[in-house]
Parts: sequence; structure tokens; C-alpha cells
Amino acid sequence: MKITVVGAGNVGATCANCIAQKELANEVIIVDIKDGLSEGKALDMWQTAPINYYDTRVKGVTNDYAATAGSEVVVITSGLPRKPGMSRDDLIATNAGIVKSVTENVIAHSPDAIIIIVSNPLDVMTYAAFLTAKKASNKVFGMAGVLDTARYRAFLAEELNVSPKDIQALLMGGHGDTMVPLPRYTTVAGIPVTDLIEEDKLNAIIERTKFGGGELVNLMGTSAWYAPGAAAAQMVEAIVRDQKRIFPVCALLNGEYGMKDIFLGVPVVLGKNGIEKVIEVKLNTEEMELLKGSAEAVKSVMKVLDEMNILS
Repeated sequence: MKITVVGAGNVGATCANCIAQKELANEVIIVDIKDGLSEGKALDMWQTAPINYYDTRVKGVTNDYAATAGSEVVVITSGLPRKPGMSRDDLIATNAGIVKSVTENVIAHSPDAIIIIVSNPLDVMTYAAFLTAKKASNKVFGMAGVLDTARYRAFLAEELNVSPKDIQALLMGGHGDTMVPLPRYTTVAGIPVTDLIEEDKLNAIIERTKFGGGELVNLMGTSAWYAPGAAAAQMVEAIVRDQKRIFPVCALLNGEYGMKDIFLGVPVVLGKNGIEKVIEVKLNTEEMELLKGSAEAVKSVMKVLDEMNILS
């Protein structure tokens, strides 16, 4: 088993480190365009193996996609990070070109790989990778919902002073300000969260979740990495161990929720074949309207990308 992470920045390195420590593969390959960066980070990680007791070999390469040949799963984190005052949409042209090039190289050496996109703007970069890869949509999808629900659950655990392990939540829609957290599908050890928290506090947590990425950018001057990297690694684990985990994932819709030809965050069953099923939960009128609004926001950015003709 070989897993490749493209991009040795903070998110990619964190993801690779989590994958290695979980021993999800015999070998983890980290690829980057900056000479020596992936080699150095991989060497540093490998030197933790005797301390953290894992056997996964970690190898870094500079622009050498031949080293990635035969990868079962590839996580693409490449692209520019957001800076303060920069919207995700500002990144479209540059990052779409990067994702296109990376995806072409990945497919050339690992045609059967399942591809997970982490690059921003997430929904549209997943769309770009799908068009470039020319693979079935269950094999190309994006990481967003796992991260967003983790933030939502972390905030709830803090407010309620309970273990985050006991909080289950569902969040749908685009990765960004129009995401749709669903309190009706949020529970604490099986107890509806609405029974445990006042409505105004819950609404405040939902709003904080929607802007969770921006909050971290404002604090640090760059995008988050610990939680995004760990979230992508959790998706990899579900795939390589065929866990059949139910996660919100940025997936291509083919009629589900009355939508087609759009990548949007929805709950799916994740296993060895990638997305094994898209789950259609029952949404009330208000929830469906919010999801449609989120979809329209994603479609508008997809249209911007289409009009750039980068992928033609």
C-alpha cells in the first residue's frame, strides 16, 4: 500500500504525518515543487518512527511523480493559502492551474488512485480535478465536511463542557460562508443538542463554524493546518481500511437533493471504493432553502472557472 500527499506545506505535512503514525500504508510519498522541502519534512517525520512506534516509511521527492507510481490514494493539498482579506474565490485561477497540473501527473502514474482534494476554494478545485482526471466521480472528491463538522463539534464540546467524542453532527453545502450546519442532526451521546443548549448560543456556534477558516486566518495570518490535515487523513483511513464511515464529503451530485452537475458537501459512505453511497437525509423547507443557496454560491464559482477556460 502506497499513499501520496502532494504538497509539503503545513496541511500536506500534517496529513502525511497522521497517515504515517496511523500506519495506513507501507509507504507515504510527499511531493512538492520546492527543492528539499518534502525531503526534509519526510526525513524529520521518519526520525519520529522509533519514538512513536510506527513502520510506515516516509519519503519526500521534488517534482518526481514517478516515485508516486501505484499509489492507492492521493491527497492533493497544493495551492496558495489564503491571506488576510483574501476570499477563497480570489484563488481560483492560480490554484485551478496547479490542481490541473498535479492531477495530470498523478493520473499518469497512478491511474487507479482515489483522489482527495484539499486545495481551496475546495468545491471548485474538486470540480477542476474531476474534469482533469476523467475518472468516475466516486474516485474524485473533496475534504471539507469532515473539517467543518470537527470545528462545529469542538465549539459545542467547549460550550457544553463535554467530551468531543460524544458529539455527532452533520453539516452540508459548500466549504465556506454558505455551509449549512444542521442542528436537527446534531446529538450529544444520542441527546438532541437543542435539548442541551439555548437557541441563541447554538446559533452563535453555527455562525462561528461558518467562518471558522477565516477566524484562523485572522489569528495566524495564514490558513489552518492541524485540523485540515487530520481530517484528510481520517478520510484516507476510512478508504484504506474499508471502514464504511459516514462523513460529509464534497461529492458530485447526480440528482440527489434535486441537484445535478455540482460538487457539494453531502453525507456519504466512505470505503475501499471511495464514495460507496450518497446518503439523502430528509431536510425541512428551511434547511433545503439554505442548501440551495449554498449550491448557487458554488455554481457561481464553478461558472467563473468554466469561463477562464483553464481546463479546456
